[in-house]
Amino acid sequence: MIVNILVGIGIALFGFALQTSIGGINRKIVGRLQKRHGPRWYQEFIDIFKLLSKRGISHGWIYDFGVIMALGGIIATAMFMPLTVDIVAFKQFDNFFIFVYLLAVGMLGMAMSASGSGNPWASIGVMRALTTMLAYEVPFLIVALTIINVSDSSSLTAIQAFQQTAGNNWFIIALPLGGLVGVLSLMGMLGKKPFETYIAPAEIASGPMVEYGGKQLGMLFILHEISVFIEVSLFVHLFLGGASNIFIFLIKYFTVYTVVNLISNVNGRFKIDQVVKFFYKWPLLLAIIQAFIAIYLGWVI
Repeated sequence: MIVNILVGIGIALFGFALQTSIGGINRKIVGRLQKRHGPRWYQEFIDIFKLLSKRGISHGWIYDFGVIMALGGIIATAMFMPLTVDIVAFKQFDNFFIFVYLLAVGMLGMAMSASGSGNPWASIGVMRALTTMLAYEVPFLIVALTIINVSDSSSLTAIQAFQQTAGNNWFIIALPLGGLVGVLSLMGMLGKKPFETYIAPAEIASGPMVEYGGKQLGMLFILHEISVFIEVSLFVHLFLGGASNIFIFLIKYFTVYTVVNLISNVNGRFKIDQVVKFFYKWPLLLAIIQAFIAIYLGWVI
């Protein structure tokens, strides 16, 4: 058990280092596409460590405890994430539904802390974030349940192995409508445009993070990087066949995040009602059609 815990902590730290590095590289790529140099690829590390070295203000114990709860919940979630079929800390607990439940701990901690700050912009940002989460999670869960039904397992390792079996395609190919829903839902999870509504810096002063600074903001940056690692890794395992070795995982991870990031940088931003209407219209319809085709008709490419 101690070895498993150490491996899990190692995976969480690896996820933080990986996503922070790839996030910095993507900022450089976007900068070059916009005909500017962009920041150094390791600038995000410098920003985080600088914030952690500064003193932050407090708005009460709920504000402080919420940040710790959110970060702890996300780190615990990352510890269960498999990197490849063989690299997983808790093989019997890499269940998709465990990630669904544990991710909620981090989100609720963030909501509790931001609401405890007393700033109305933070409360509006929290409400927008939770509303967006309810919008994209419904179609995403329908597609995920379809994948679980087809692969006959809710284990991420087993789902990877199923797609890597000879004669089976990746689910983004086998379930093309579900793959499209997965991409749209991933953009919602990552807060990429046009689903950047809960941040909305021009409207609500960066939303939930408006009151944060110093150590608390640094912890939230770490939370964000690990959250992105979890969400992109889920997409890789569910739709792209996972990975048989760490090199393949890195290639797929970098490709998915870079493509989504580039799409985000050429989009505008929806209003919050447009986000909800969009996800409850096209992605939800496509997810239901895909589930019907795959489960009731048995048509899988």
